[in-house]
Amino acid sequence: MPDLWSGRLPGGLDPKARAFSSSLAVDWRLARYDIQGSLAHADMLAAVGLLTPEEHEAIQQGLEALLSEVEAGADPWDLMAEDVHSAVEQELTRRLGPVAGKLHTARSRNDQVALDLHLYVKDAGQKTIAALNHLVDTILGLAERWADLPLPGYTHMQPGQPVTVGHHLLAYVWMLLRDRSRIEDMAARANVSPLGAGALAGTTLPIDPTRTAHHLGFAGPYQNSLDAVSDRDFAIEFLADLALVAVHLSRLSEELILWSGREFGFITLSDHWATGSSMMPQKKNPDIAELIRGKSGVVIGQLTAFLTLMKGLPLAYNRDLQEDKGLLFTGVDTVLASLDAMAGLLAGITVNPKRIQEDMGEDLLATDWAEKLVQDGIPFREAHGQVAARFRDPQVKAASPDAIRHSLTLRDRPMGPGPAHVREQIRAARQLL
Repeated sequence: MPDLWSGRLPGGLDPKARAFSSSLAVDWRLARYDIQGSLAHADMLAAVGLLTPEEHEAIQQGLEALLSEVEAGADPWDLMAEDVHSAVEQELTRRLGPVAGKLHTARSRNDQVALDLHLYVKDAGQKTIAALNHLVDTILGLAERWADLPLPGYTHMQPGQPVTVGHHLLAYVWMLLRDRSRIEDMAARANVSPLGAGALAGTTLPIDPTRTAHHLGFAGPYQNSLDAVSDRDFAIEFLADLALVAVHLSRLSEELILWSGREFGFITLSDHWATGSSMMPQKKNPDIAELIRGKSGVVIGQLTAFLTLMKGLPLAYNRDLQEDKGLLFTGVDTVLASLDAMAGLLAGITVNPKRIQEDMGEDLLATDWAEKLVQDGIPFREAHGQVAARFRDPQVKAASPDAIRHSLTLRDRPMGPGPAHVREQIRAARQLL
């Protein structure tokens, strides 16, 4: 079938140029959104009189048939099509004949692909939020179970003060809930439709972009046609949000790797979420956590590439933007897979209270002792020096469980690691799910 622009360049594209410029293998993922947009566009064209009722019915039925096939997992009908838009239009034309050519009235692939990407981001955002909620719920279950279990808190990877396992895990809950909030904020800003902007300057035809926007669930259309076809802020913002999710998962993975090693031994990973060695028979490796940590770099890399892609583009549309979809899709796929893997990994861990207790040294109480001297009227810097002198000997005595529990009870206050406040945090977090 001729290219959509063959009226201007009838000679045909060199096969190497066609292969180089084809994006169908990547953007076929947008097929359902492309067809949904076309259904809304056809409805609007009929409403303003640019399609007859008979034409609208034929196009609508044809598009609905294509949508059913796509949702059932169909591959592209023509693997030689330039992109998803061409594939859909050419197949519709093959089935309906010339009437299908009226669908592209008052529309360009520039506003069409921008719309598809908006619809994809809305959908992917909701999937990411659902995955975040599932992981948060998993962590909250662990935090609730271990709300009272003391744990060394660290700065600079050196023991500092006592916290609890529940308090430590809840730090990640709040990170992930902020991630969710950022995605929700992004979705609100992305809730505009570019359809109606045309190639760059709209159309002279009497279209109704507001009707199309509302049909598709958007708050309304863009205000500026140039902005509508060239804007990828929403996709970059989503990818930035995903990169932060990946960073948070990487930090948690790092701690799970450390805690599951012999040097810490605070947790034991499930055999179902660890691997062995092809050479060393004794090994049990935290590969899933390591992969989550490693994949965070992929997402950060996609964000960097997307920003670099955009930085030199003049208004309005440029073919460089063809590369945006693969970057975004990879980021979304990687984060969704990592969230799911982390939830499974955490659900299978075993916490080892006895081993943790062995690391609860008196040095964890040093700040408490200094603050007790402050309550007795000694200036903090002097109190700090007096207590510090007790720890010049590198040998640290074990703290009694009662002393640790007392220290945590003193911290049953806002932001603190005391068990009562840990449970209050859990209640507050559950209310946000």
